[in-house]
This record gives sequence, C-alpha cells and structure tokens, in this order.
Amino acid sequence: MTVPGNGSAEPGVARRLKRYLTRFEPAVTRFFLLAIFTVGLAAQFVKPVGDALEDKAFLGGALLSLVAYVLYDAVQDLAASLRLPERSQVGSRELGRFVDEAFRARTVEITFLGYTGETIVGPLYRRLEDLLDDPGPTRRVCIRVLVPDFGQPMTVPSRVGPNGEPLDDPEFRRGQERRCRGFDEALSVLAERLNRLGRVTVESEFRLYPGIPRDKICILNRELVLHGLYDVLARLVLRISGPEYYDPKGHRASLNVWSAKDTDTTRAAVATWNQHMDGLWSLATVPPWRRATAT
Repeated sequence: MTVPGNGSAEPGVARRLKRYLTRFEPAVTRFFLLAIFTVGLAAQFVKPVGDALEDKAFLGGALLSLVAYVLYDAVQDLAASLRLPERSQVGSRELGRFVDEAFRARTVEITFLGYTGETIVGPLYRRLEDLLDDPGPTRRVCIRVLVPDFGQPMTVPSRVGPNGEPLDDPEFRRGQERRCRGFDEALSVLAERLNRLGRVTVESEFRLYPGIPRDKICILNRELVLHGLYDVLARLVLRISGPEYYDPKGHRASLNVWSAKDTDTTRAAVATWNQHMDGLWSLATVPPWRRATAT
C-alpha cells in the first residue's frame, strides 16, 4: 500500500541527519559560546594565554560571547514561535508542518476528522518512521482518525446525475472505504513495530462517523486546532466519457487556526473543539475491517 505523499519525503539519511542537527544544535552552540567566553577571559587575565593569542580585545569578545550565551534561550524561543505561521488561515498542504511541530512533544496526541484521512496519514507515517531510528523526546503517540461511514448511502461522495442531483454509488463508496482501510492498516502496522521496540508507545485507530464529509478538523496535542470546510460540489472524472462524481478534494481545503496559547478567546475555542471531538469519537463506530480482524 502506498502512503500518500510518502514518495516526496526526504531520503532517510537526510531526514536522520536533519533530526540529529536539530537535536544537538542547541548544546553544541552553547558549548562553543561558553568556550569563547572562557578563552577570551583567560587571555585577558592570564598573560601566557594572551601572549599566545596575540590579541588585545579579549575582554570585549568574551563579554559579547557571554551575552550571546545568556540570550540564546530567548532567541530559540523566538525562533520556535515563528516556526508555525501566525496567519489565521493556512492551506491543507501545510498540515505536515504542524504534525512535525506536534512530534517535538513527549506525548503526542492527534485527532483528525475528514474524508479519507489522506492529507494527515502521509505526514503521520513519515514521522512514525522517523521514530524507528530516533524517538527523540517522544515517548507516547495517540492517533485518532474519524472518516465517514461509507457503508451507508451518501449524497457525497456520489455520482452526478443528469441534472446535477447526487446519485448514491455503492461501488464508489466501497472504493473510498478500501482507501481508508489501507491508510488505517499502514499506520497500525507501523505502530506495532514501534511498540515491539519498546522505546515509544503508539496507538493508532480509525473510526466511522455518520454523514457526509463536510468538515475537516485536526487537533494537535489538544493545543492547536485546524478547521476547514470541504467543497462538497467538487467533481471527479475517473475516465474519459465516464460519469462524474461528487468527490471533495481535501488538499484544497483552507483551514482556520486556533491556538490555546494565543488569547483567552482562542483558548476557550480550543477547549470547545476538544470536547466536541472527544464526544464524536466516543459515539463513532468501529470500522468493519477492524471488527473482522477482532473476530
């Protein structure tokens, strides 16, 4: 099964190198700043060291390096605050950036509601693959994905009728269900591999909600909410001279952003979204492919 978006990921070696640089860069930078300060101060007051370096401006350089050392954490915090866009709306194609940020935490919790889960499964799969080589700070991951119940008659997705009316198409629905099953199984197999290694505990599960794919919602670590609406009238043509289908395009949906770290208003909105999604999850049903496996 091909994971969506996985083919465009960075090569494994490049990703691992990038992770190591991100992980050790703060410690290395602090070490060099402190070393510059120590050498510069010693050169100012210890004549043999100063003579060896043949420089008269040791004290100034040492003080500057000390200031840089003290300010480093503040600069890092500022950089972290700029990693995520400050815009109130982002495109679905940027979802991977938010997933990457979420995996910087010790406990990662991601809840998604959408059409098939394609736009979230790709970034999640890549991040879980990374944990096989280096878990970093992450020790627990919980993934919950809600997709429509394609076993029921639907107006979206559906076949477009002669006058634009939606005509339920069981075969098309079954195809979408197979996609969801493939995504679910891909994440579950990777979760099992990580659990066997014992360094990270991973839970990943798909469940079904009734109705059409209207909303696209992603909650990351219960602190950040992305919400958008699908274009339910978007059409798909599978073959020349074939029928058209009402088939929402997830990658085209724009997402509004709420962060619990912004204001009291956004914090309250995030709390409401968490409560809403927890409720939907508790009411959602187990997919038939999981029921078959359980029996």
